Amino acid sequence: MHDIRFIREDPQAFDQGLARRGVEPQSSELLALDERRRSLLTELQAGQARRNEASKAIGAAKARRDDPTVLMAEVAALKERLPALEVEEKAVGVMLNDALAALPNLPLADVPQGADEDDNELVHERGTVPAFAFTPREHDVLGPALGLDFETGALLAGSRFTFLRGHAARLHRALGQFMLDTLTREHGFEEAVVPLMVRDEVMFGTGQLPKFAEDSFRTTDGRWLIPTSEVSLTNAVREQILPEEALPLRFTALTPCFRSEAGSAGRDTRGYIRQHQFEKVEMVSITTPEHSEAEHERMTACAEDILTRLGLAFRRMKLCTGDMGFSAARTYDLEVWLPGQARYREISSVSTCTDFQARRMNTRFRPEGEKATRFVHTLNGSGLAVGRTLVAVIENYQQEDGSVAVPQVLQPYLGGLSRLEPR
Repeated sequence: MHDIRFIREDPQAFDQGLARRGVEPQSSELLALDERRRSLLTELQAGQARRNEASKAIGAAKARRDDPTVLMAEVAALKERLPALEVEEKAVGVMLNDALAALPNLPLADVPQGADEDDNELVHERGTVPAFAFTPREHDVLGPALGLDFETGALLAGSRFTFLRGHAARLHRALGQFMLDTLTREHGFEEAVVPLMVRDEVMFGTGQLPKFAEDSFRTTDGRWLIPTSEVSLTNAVREQILPEEALPLRFTALTPCFRSEAGSAGRDTRGYIRQHQFEKVEMVSITTPEHSEAEHERMTACAEDILTRLGLAFRRMKLCTGDMGFSAARTYDLEVWLPGQARYREISSVSTCTDFQARRMNTRFRPEGEKATRFVHTLNGSGLAVGRTLVAVIENYQQEDGSVAVPQVLQPYLGGLSRLEPR
């Protein structure tokens, strides 16, 4: 959600920010609605004040035994007019809020301009791409013998569902626990178990609604299956005024995530990369505007640390304006090397949303020693997508005989097992 005061003060800067996101100028229409709403509100307040004043005058006139007919007619007219003004003012306010809510966040100044992923900017590369004495295979070739059962998943639920069993299921569980342990023990995140179904206003708060309803699954009673635990974790502070000394708040959760992937037909339909149901460890931070820049770097480094501990080669990309999500003001993507595909693939996105989500949730903080409140800044990121990390481990640690070596940091989670043998 955007600040209408900022648009009043600098409509040109607002339109320029939208233009960077490929959106036509909106300030004129928004300011016209804002002016109409403010005019109606002024008229309404003046009418209410005059009604109260005239009502008192009627009593005084009667006490003096003067004729109050004219005053009574004025009060009657105001009583008839004011409800209509209230209805109109609320309707215009809804139109303004709906128009503001439909617009994406403005990109920060350092976000590269571009149309799609081809225009993203490389920040750095880390780790060593493994060399193989044989031609490495993709995970969907190696996976079935390790327990990635695509056929049973499709039989039970259709395409883009997978049934994990045996080694694959154990490796999946180990990865999730390792990620949670690293984030909570090493990086100060508080672990949470969150609702997987939420109300409309919660999805609105983080920007999934109203624009992206088709990308999510809805239950028969009107709730939504979360596309990521960012939705639940970020909204944990909705409609609150937080003390500054309580910030930053850092949450993490391992949850199933559900996405309809509307409009993604033909993209990664084979294998375990893009699923309707998957698990992800999410990071969410709630902080002050002054610390959100440092928090964005910190969160991204936390996700990178997990990849480094797993011994996976990766790179950090700064997304261009055309590739960022709706609520993001800046996003870093971490892309892991997949030998079977011989290319980097996205495994984590870490975004700062500035005060965009906070305005939608009405979440503020009170600076120490001040009466006025300010909106918090929210950040979110994957730490990491468990399924995609499983794919990366299988492909990077594959052996010529189809077995997979277990990264040392995961061996304690697998009872000391150092190799996954194919069935």
